Amino acid sequence: MNLWSWIKDRLFCDLAVDLGTANTLVYLKGRGIVVQEPSIVVINKQTGKIEAVGNRAKEMLGKTPNNVVAIKPMRDGVIADFEIAERMLDYFIKQAMNNRGFLLRPRIVIGIPTGITQVERRAVKDVALRAKASEVYIVEQPMAAAVGAELPISEPTGNMIVDIGGGTTDIAVISLNGVVFNHSIRTASNEMDEAIVQYLKKKYNLLIGEKTAEQVKIQLGSAYPLDESLTMEIKGRDLREGIPRTIVVDDQEIREAIEEVVTAIINAVRIALERTPPELSADIIDRGIILTGGGSLLKNLDKRIREETQLPVFITEDPLTSVVMGAGRLLDDIELLKKISLE
Repeated sequence: MNLWSWIKDRLFCDLAVDLGTANTLVYLKGRGIVVQEPSIVVINKQTGKIEAVGNRAKEMLGKTPNNVVAIKPMRDGVIADFEIAERMLDYFIKQAMNNRGFLLRPRIVIGIPTGITQVERRAVKDVALRAKASEVYIVEQPMAAAVGAELPISEPTGNMIVDIGGGTTDIAVISLNGVVFNHSIRTASNEMDEAIVQYLKKKYNLLIGEKTAEQVKIQLGSAYPLDESLTMEIKGRDLREGIPRTIVVDDQEIREAIEEVVTAIINAVRIALERTPPELSADIIDRGIILTGGGSLLKNLDKRIREETQLPVFITEDPLTSVVMGAGRLLDDIELLKKISLE
């Protein structure tokens, strides 16, 4: 490595962050995604010391002693616990920088849901600044996802993108580097997990944890009947007997469990389509609806939306990373970043 390369490596450390309800992703300019971990912090209540963050913290969910608690500082796409969010972001930034000393503080681009308030937006910016950022740019997640999916956002054509995250579903129609219409609901993947917990409790008197519910959703969850039926053994606690118990459920039952959440997402898409200007609606008929975010990986969700709207529906190449990849690409186009970033 020559001297200039070494200096650049120490001077410039611009970051893009997808500070999500379920997962936080960090993109380091010139290197790509360097952090992709759950937005969870395990903290000792007696000492205030952080015991674990991210993947290690998720492994501890539901297994911690009384003096140790697992906290999710993000709720519905916004900061629910300011202090813990700051400490989590600071940890991930240091991890992204590989704990090396940099001569300049980083510029950070952060993706946020479209429906949050000015106060909530300010809180996100403050957390990044307190985590040692020199400049913070706030970009709406659907816009960042559109850039990540390489949609022609600068052209005078309508692009509809549906970003289904952990806590929110954000729908935006984008044209000429701006959001023409947006609609956001605080219903997404996490509500599917909770719906599965409640369904099994009601039907089988079986109590399961959120980690198990997520595994059930990934393995059996679907929005439309599958070509082949799937089954899965689920272990939990029998609420009547108070002892461990195992049951077998199939995909049809889990589809029934999450139907209300899926319907809410589809209704949100319908509302966005109804309120989109006619000229842009014509473009959407040709270009279709683009799905992104972890929730878009629900089996046959694209098929269900296609049937309900009679429009083409496509899933981005890597739905989990579209937002952070888009925010990362904006670091290479500061003019566009300044145009689309929020105050």
